[in-house]
Amino acid sequence: MTERVPVRCPACRRVHAYAAPSYPCPCGHPVAPRLDRGAEPVVVVRPVWEEQWITVRCPACDRAGEWPHPELGCPCGALLRVRPARADGHTATADVPGHATAADVPGHAAAARAAAETAPVTAARAAAPRPAFRSVAIRTARDAVTATVLYLRRLGHRDIRRADQRPAAGVCLAARGLLALVDPRMLPACARDVECLWLTAMTESADCAYFSLTGYTDDAHVRAGALGVALFVLALSGVPRPVNTPADALAAGADGPAPG
Repeated sequence: MTERVPVRCPACRRVHAYAAPSYPCPCGHPVAPRLDRGAEPVVVVRPVWEEQWITVRCPACDRAGEWPHPELGCPCGALLRVRPARADGHTATADVPGHATAADVPGHAAAARAAAETAPVTAARAAAPRPAFRSVAIRTARDAVTATVLYLRRLGHRDIRRADQRPAAGVCLAARGLLALVDPRMLPACARDVECLWLTAMTESADCAYFSLTGYTDDAHVRAGALGVALFVLALSGVPRPVNTPADALAAGADGPAPG
């Protein structure tokens, strides 16, 4: 496993123990960037596509590839971009999995205690062992749809298909009792986007979930809370992050083992 480092949120000062996700190199070796333990993370206000990728070199075959920038969602709502360590001015070096453990990180125990005190729900979920969710790195709109399909399957939806409805933006997916909109645009979804999804789901007597690459406006959050629309933000790693209460309830089904 990759090294874990303490990451303090600049917005709420909450401390997280974070490990960058690893991805397989074409040679088959798992690759993850080494993180800068001393650098404070950056709060991402408006994601820019070109800034969401870093170059990481495989320690096994020395091949350089483009990988999603390590990011962490804080329960306070901030999206934190964790700085990778730099071997030179341009390229992030990679960890060899298993090289470092949580015990190797100075102050990790204190960081873990602080995280447990300030985020009991997150700590409780982390304490429960479960298989890692395997997704795809998002580089294209099609990747975003694939990542959402994989996540919905983990929630137990096996009958996923492209919905008959054609939204103004993105792709609508249908499963039994659920309508999901995948929005790959590089701008936050607005209240009208949320309302349109909800109205479409109402005609199908289904629940609905919104998966956005960039996030949501404040008005969209308020409207989604009133209508019960689950909001997720798709990280470039392909892992959806719930950002409101309906999404937390829906995501609870992913906390246990994946359905067989």
